[in-house]
Amino acid sequence: MDIWRCGFVAQQVDVLLDDWPSEAMVHWLPEQPPGEFLADPFGWQDAAGLHIFVERYDYRTRHGTIDRFSYDSHGRLLEARPVLREDWHLSYPQIFEAEGAIWMLPEASRSGTLMLYRGNAELTRWAPEIEIKLDRIPIDATPLWHDERWWLFYSVAGSRASANGHLHVAWAERLGGPWHPHPLNPVRVDRAGARPGGRAVKINGRIMLPVQDCSITYGGAVKPLWIDRLDEDAFAATLGHSLRLPPAAGRYGGGMHTLSGCGAWTFFDVKYVDRTGRGWWYGFQRWLRPFG
Repeated sequence: MDIWRCGFVAQQVDVLLDDWPSEAMVHWLPEQPPGEFLADPFGWQDAAGLHIFVERYDYRTRHGTIDRFSYDSHGRLLEARPVLREDWHLSYPQIFEAEGAIWMLPEASRSGTLMLYRGNAELTRWAPEIEIKLDRIPIDATPLWHDERWWLFYSVAGSRASANGHLHVAWAERLGGPWHPHPLNPVRVDRAGARPGGRAVKINGRIMLPVQDCSITYGGAVKPLWIDRLDEDAFAATLGHSLRLPPAAGRYGGGMHTLSGCGAWTFFDVKYVDRTGRGWWYGFQRWLRPFG
C-alpha cells in the first residue's frame, strides 16, 4: 500500500521545475501512525501565517478527510486541526480566492458530484455552496482563471484508464456555471502525463499544469504539462520531464503525485510502498465487519 508524506520549501514552483536547489530546506509535515498518511498539500497564506490543507487518509476505513496545518514564516508548526469531513472520501483540497470569497474545491468523485465549499474568515469551517455540473464525474478537478473565464482540468471516473490517463477540460464565465465541456474531450490520453497533480499556474506567460505519471505506478512522478493553446475550439500541450524527488525524501522515494505553489512556497508529496502486509490485514478486517 502507498504511504504518502507532505513537504514544503521556501522556493517558487517554477524554480523546482528545473532542479532541486541545493539550498532548499524541506519542512516536513508529521508522519502518521501505521496505516494512515497525509497527501495532496495545497497552501494558503494570510496574516495569521501559512496554512497547508491536506488529505488525511486511513486504510482501515478507506476514507479521506481534510486537515489544516498552520505554520509560521519560519516553517514551524503552530496548529493542526480537521476542517472538513463528509460521508464520502475527500482529497486534493485546492484553495483559491474568487468572486469575493475563499473557496475549497476537493476531490469527491465517490459522491458523484463536484462541490465548491466557501470558507469562513479563519478558514476553519467550510460550507458547501456551489455544485459544478459537468457531463462526467470529475477526478482531481483543477481550476484556472485564464482569458477572462474559468477553466477546469480533470480526469474522469469510470475506469482506471480514464481516471489515470485521460485529461478533460471545461470552461465557464463564472464559478457557478454553466460549464461547457471542451469539444475535443478527452484532450489528452496518456498514462504518462494526463491526470492533474497540483495547482495550475502561469509561468512566463505559459500555462503549466502539473500532471501525474501513472505509466508504471499510480503517482509515480509529477511532470509539467505546458499548455500551448487553450480556447473553446482547440487544445495543444507539451509534456515536460519528470521532476526529481528532493534529496531529503529518504525512504519516500517511490513517487510524487502533487505539486502546488503558493507565492514563495511550494508544496509536494512523496511516497513509499508498505509491503508489510498491513494493507491485506486492513482489507480483511473491513470484510469481517458486516459479520459482527
